[in-house]
Amino acid sequence: MSKKKESKPFLLDIWESRSLIFRLAGTDFKAKYAGSYFGIIWAFVQPVITVLIYMIIFGAGLKMTPTETEYPFLLYLIAGIVPWFFFVDAWQNASNCLVEYSYLVKKMVFKISILPVVKVFSSLFVHLFLVAVAFLIFAGSGRLPGITMLQLLYYMFCEICLILALSYLTASITPFFKDMMQLLNICTQLLMWLTPIMWDDGFWPEWMMRIFRLNPMYYIVNGYRDCYMHGDWVWQDMGMTLYFWGFVLIVGFISIKIFREMKDFFADHL
Repeated sequence: MSKKKESKPFLLDIWESRSLIFRLAGTDFKAKYAGSYFGIIWAFVQPVITVLIYMIIFGAGLKMTPTETEYPFLLYLIAGIVPWFFFVDAWQNASNCLVEYSYLVKKMVFKISILPVVKVFSSLFVHLFLVAVAFLIFAGSGRLPGITMLQLLYYMFCEICLILALSYLTASITPFFKDMMQLLNICTQLLMWLTPIMWDDGFWPEWMMRIFRLNPMYYIVNGYRDCYMHGDWVWQDMGMTLYFWGFVLIVGFISIKIFREMKDFFADHL
């Protein structure tokens, strides 16, 4: 069966369920903090505290100021860590969606293929808030982003596609491998240091940078910085763009195929 024929019904099923996805995403977001005194405020406080800690340790303590930009370390850090927060939160939540919503998985009439999408869109609410806060911080610092800020929607779409491509694979494994979430947590911690969040291209030798550029989040983080800081357009580095989408399409196709092959066995292992 061709790639196009196999993938289209799956993606079409997701598109036709978009209204249900948005409703469930809103409910999921509220449910995360239901019962806590400050409610959804915790969703926004934690990223802010993390940024402050990194700023103090790496900006002041270790003096890891970027070498290829005149922007203060705080602004450089914010532009790179905002997409990273979204990546980690959405990927981890989407990977555990079948276990968390096991009661829905066991219902034969429910479309379980939408659950990873629900989790990603649930995490998107906090991401949109942080994107707006970052914009205000840049503007308040006298570094108002230029017209290239418009392409942030493109990079946001890229990141959503990347997360979903990875999530359908990890979500398929989680019901059968109970240690998947612990392994994923270690993986994201390691991947963070392979992503230019607290360092720039001038910090490492070129041979190492060629390896780091294989990380698809390299494209996303640099894309966000292009929007907030550098003013570069997406077509100015078509090589990285083609590599990124090639990675997403290949991994996404494999992940969807595995998910479809294994979905009949999920309920038996939950």
